[in-house]
Amino acid sequence: MRPDAPILRFAPSPNGRLHLGHAYSALLNDDLARRMGGLCRLRIEDIDPVRSKPELVEAIVADLAWLGLTYPEPVRHQSRHMESYRATLRRLIDRGLAYPCFCSRGQIRAQAAASADNLHDPDGAPLYPGTCRGLDPAIRAERLASGEPHTWRLDTTAALRCAGHRLSYEAFDGAETRLVVADPARWGDTVIARRDVPTSYHLSVVHDDAEQAITHVVRGQDLEAATDLHVLLQRLLDLPTPRYHHHALILDPGGEKLAKSRGSQSLADLRQAGVTPEAIRARLGFA
Repeated sequence: MRPDAPILRFAPSPNGRLHLGHAYSALLNDDLARRMGGLCRLRIEDIDPVRSKPELVEAIVADLAWLGLTYPEPVRHQSRHMESYRATLRRLIDRGLAYPCFCSRGQIRAQAAASADNLHDPDGAPLYPGTCRGLDPAIRAERLASGEPHTWRLDTTAALRCAGHRLSYEAFDGAETRLVVADPARWGDTVIARRDVPTSYHLSVVHDDAEQAITHVVRGQDLEAATDLHVLLQRLLDLPTPRYHHHALILDPGGEKLAKSRGSQSLADLRQAGVTPEAIRARLGFA
């Protein structure tokens, strides 16, 4: 492979079995990598210590192999790189761009409901009102020292001030590219490290895309809005910004996106029913 060859990645979370939506994304990444003369890596996004299970990692690998997909070694498992994420988080904290938040989800919902604005982020969650942003430093230090559970939130106002000029990224569709202006402010002060681990989806995915030299990110439209936040984090951490393509989602007969949480039919279910990998590929447009 030439030194400047594109590098893509398929990055499932082992909190359920893969379904047709995952198959489409995996096959699309593989197809684009081949057409561009590059390669596609596999990343296991298993930062959730409760929902991520070893048997589901094995199932993911088995499902992808059944589809005829192979990936270069080593496969990156996020759970093995917590110290790297902790160091990345510390960079933001030391620059005054992140602060501890002691609010529970219930408290945030109540605060949002009581607000006249009642704003929400692009995922539909109540927009955090910044309750802990202005905590007295002595009180903050005391609560941290006591071991009180907390998340870490990005101070988006300070982050945008630090980021400077307008944020944008290149979106690609085949050979065509276009410039997309990012609007991270609509996420408010989002969580960049959870209570149980020193990272979040947003922080770890930005870190890993740079660590694995990913040049093209191909993922579902449900993550398109998150790209605004990722571009901001890349700017703050002096990381490269890949090109992005957000593909249409595979929907169920009711028009809802497939989801593990709703019990969408898995690839294992289809395999058990006698469906072949060739039939899956044909159904998803990769015959």
